[in-house]
Amino acid sequence: MDTPHRLVVVRHAKAEAYGSTDFDRELAPRGLGDAAAAGAWLAEQGVGADAALVSAAARTRQTWEVLSGAAGWDVAADYDRSLYGADEDGVLDLVRTTDETIGTLVVVGHNPTMGLLAQLLDDGEGEPASVDLLMQGYPTSACAVFDIPGAWADTAMGRCRLSLFNVGRGKDTRDNS
Repeated sequence: MDTPHRLVVVRHAKAEAYGSTDFDRELAPRGLGDAAAAGAWLAEQGVGADAALVSAAARTRQTWEVLSGAAGWDVAADYDRSLYGADEDGVLDLVRTTDETIGTLVVVGHNPTMGLLAQLLDDGEGEPASVDLLMQGYPTSACAVFDIPGAWADTAMGRCRLSLFNVGRGKDTRDNS
């Protein structure tokens, strides 16, 4: 299927259990390694990025920074505070406002929203192994890549083709020597 647009839905990497507020929780050492692994996997799959919508929370900003660095992307993210508490319809509304010149959009956010969004976008006709993995859950560092069959403004639930799915798992970044 030849599609003009691609959407990458990413759940932030593993965060510390506590912070001064939930919004301020940073990535755990494991999360830093997982985000790097997710970015490396996206690069291996040939997935690029033309734009990024990222929740303004600390853990999502850090996920983007590590993931995009590992993927070799040179894209400035749009850090959007509304993504922190958005539901799947709210995220989809933001996706629909994407400029048509953008080929691949990466969205980095939180569960349950990212997992629900990915499951609801899926038309069920994608790569079977990826669809099976998606339906098993959406853990931290999960990345779902969808082909969008038309304009960003027309992106709708159940109308996007899941082409790739992976959960980034890397090395813990703590120095254990």
